[in-house]
Amino acid sequence: MRAIPPSFDPAAVAAIDARLAGVAADHGVRVPWAIESGSRAWGFASPDSDYDCRFFFVRPVAAYSALWPARDVIETPLEGLLDVNGWDLGKAIRLATAGNATVGEWLRSPWVYDGDPAFRDELLALVDRVVDPARLRRHYLHVGRAQWHRAADGPATVVLKRVFYAVRPAVTLRWLDDHAGVPPMSLDELLDQADVPSDVREEVGELRERKARTRELGSAPVPPAVARWVDGIFAAEPDLSVPRSPRLRAEAEAGFQALLARWAPG
Repeated sequence: MRAIPPSFDPAAVAAIDARLAGVAADHGVRVPWAIESGSRAWGFASPDSDYDCRFFFVRPVAAYSALWPARDVIETPLEGLLDVNGWDLGKAIRLATAGNATVGEWLRSPWVYDGDPAFRDELLALVDRVVDPARLRRHYLHVGRAQWHRAADGPATVVLKRVFYAVRPAVTLRWLDDHAGVPPMSLDELLDQADVPSDVREEVGELRERKARTRELGSAPVPPAVARWVDGIFAAEPDLSVPRSPRLRAEAEAGFQALLARWAPG
């Protein structure tokens, strides 16, 4: 499966393809899913946004019982706009079970460099079974609040490009009010399916148009409707401690073994 928009630089895509082939050959792994993450997949890229390729990889079965196991992350050099790295299948499942939403987002990216839909569907079904909705909400709350605070550039201004990094988690929290399962990655899809006031949508749209045509938005007062709405979302969301579930861990272990048997390289 491949789904790449015409706006992507062909040279960057070719370089990413070469890196993915190199990862498989050099590390002896299978790469069943490789996608674009970051602002290009979220739907608010700038002209000079990085290409954030992320992938899942699976090692041979024997590697998972090795006395000195290999790293569960494969990273390639950061060069220019290219940022290409990935997670081992086991790491992905552990993180998803702990409430990390990144795994589900990678599986729902609109832009796919190379991937097997069967792998995506099987891992997404497992993530749906092991994710704790309360942990998922806590993930988006923490990410959103952290980005909102990082955006601050003074008593009355914010770094405008960082507003998006807080808006998307806030919209996702509203999406989770009315939906179960793994949220979409794309801001457009989230906005289409979540209860967001029209004035907030309008201001977000104006900011996105500016971001799409400039390398740097700079700092300015945050749009008023967005400021009120995001502040309200993060203030109202309870930050609860969620105990780990032995049942979900057992489900994750069984799912990992099944995926490993099917997708590990021979």
